Order: sequence, then structure tokens, then C-alpha cells
Amino acid sequence: MKTDKIVDKYTPKELADSFVFRTKLTTKEKKESDMQLIEMRKKIRKEVTPKQLLLSRIMQLKFQIEDYLNNASYDINRSFGFFLREYLKSLNKKNKDFASDLDINETELSQILNKHRTPSQKLMIRLEIHSNKTIPAIIWYRLLEKEKEHEILTNTATRKNESKHVKNRLQLSI
Repeated sequence: MKTDKIVDKYTPKELADSFVFRTKLTTKEKKESDMQLIEMRKKIRKEVTPKQLLLSRIMQLKFQIEDYLNNASYDINRSFGFFLREYLKSLNKKNKDFASDLDINETELSQILNKHRTPSQKLMIRLEIHSNKTIPAIIWYRLLEKEKEHEILTNTATRKNESKHVKNRLQLSI
């Protein structure tokens, strides 16, 4: 229904009341309303094409990645490999087929998924191209950078080892 038809059908007060003041529904009305909502959702789901469903999954993944990147905290479980695996699940593809799509070795893909190998810039660009720019390469890159930032901040063993190589430190206090 178009907006102008809604405005013609209801008075401005009725429209305002429907958005501002919610009336208390009886149990029967609530059940009826819930059933109508369920039926409407079923109808919409039946009409969704596989292409629309895929787009919604990929967009959902993109928003999850962006939310994670915008969050200051680091989650060890939400790595580049984790989100790449989620991308694969969204596509409903096997590793072998996906590796073929990106023209990389299946072993390389597995190593990236399991955090044994760092993805290359080329791979991130291929991911962007594969998603038809839905998930830009820069988002994949930012995921990797968030991991690196955490590693730099928390790797005390490397800090201790590298401090042995530094001479004539500045004598400043901050």
C-alpha cells in the first residue's frame, strides 16, 4: 500500500496514534496478531529467490564484519579465517570449489582458514571481486590488521626478545 493511500484512509490523529500510542492487546488479539505475522513471514520467505537469499546472507556477513571492526575489543575467535569460513558457508561452497573459484590451492585456503598462513593482498582483492564488490578488499584487510594490532599489543615474548637488540633508548618519560 502506498503512503498517499494510507494518508487518505486515516486521519492525521489516527496515524499519529498508531505510531505513538500502542493500545494494550488482549491475549486473543496478541495470538491473532502473532499468527498473522507468522503467515506473512512464510509468504515472504516463499517468494524470496535464491539470488535474493544469497545477497541477504552476504550483506548480513558484511554488517557483522563491520560491527566487529567498529568495536574496540578484540575477539580471538573472530579472525580473518573465521569470517572467510562464514563467507564460504553463506555461499554453501566446499573449500575445494571455492579455492578453484579464487585460483588458489586448496591447501593454501585451508591454511588461511585455520590461521596457519596470512592471506595475501591478492587474495583480498580476489575476495572483493568474487563478492562482486559486496565485501570490499579493504574490509578483509582491516580484519587482518585488527589481528596484527592485537598481536603487537599482547606479544610480550617478542617484545622481551626484541628489546635485547635496542641500544641507546631515549631517556624520556611520558
